[in-house]
Amino acid sequence: MRIKLPRTVDEQISRRSFLRGVGASAMAGAIAKVTAAAQSVESMDDQRPVGPEAVKLVLQVNGKGHEVEVEPRVTLLDVLRNRLQLTGTKEVCDRATCGACTVLVNGQPVYSCMKLAVEMKAQEITTIEGIGGPNNLTPIQRAFVECDALMCGYCTPGFVTSLTALFRAKQNPTLEEIKKACSGNLCRCGTYPNIFRAAQRVAESGSSKT
Repeated sequence: MRIKLPRTVDEQISRRSFLRGVGASAMAGAIAKVTAAAQSVESMDDQRPVGPEAVKLVLQVNGKGHEVEVEPRVTLLDVLRNRLQLTGTKEVCDRATCGACTVLVNGQPVYSCMKLAVEMKAQEITTIEGIGGPNNLTPIQRAFVECDALMCGYCTPGFVTSLTALFRAKQNPTLEEIKKACSGNLCRCGTYPNIFRAAQRVAESGSSKT
């Protein structure tokens, strides 16, 4: 026959302390989850779904505001080419693999085929037309011409745009940095050596102002 001995006072206190600690931890965890959920809901106030009908929005492109009315599914690339007639941004793969549609968003290179126009309402967008044109070529654009860094030319705007972002961030990039900046762009004609040569010429000249 097993005789159950009475629990000691110390043992009782220890168990009570343990249970109180577990209860307090559970309560703290529950409060933290409720607080996080509330903050998450508040942060989504600016991300409320729109559509499916067309919506009006103003896009800041090349320093100017453009009011357009588009369905939420429409990409930035579509708006630039077909609504604003900024056809320097090219549509090639339409799946973020070639870089021909590269534009600058707040100074950073972005595939415009992968961005919805409605996401770009408060962003500064720069296309190849906003970087430089035939009458005001930037050093990078001029170097592309001088180094014969294009063949069909379809990928050229994307390369120039990506390199423009690089040179704005660093005046004298190394060859490795130039190659890394170009890594998101694909040239099916194989003009990479001349593209790299053009970028190196600008880096060595120190006249990369864009």
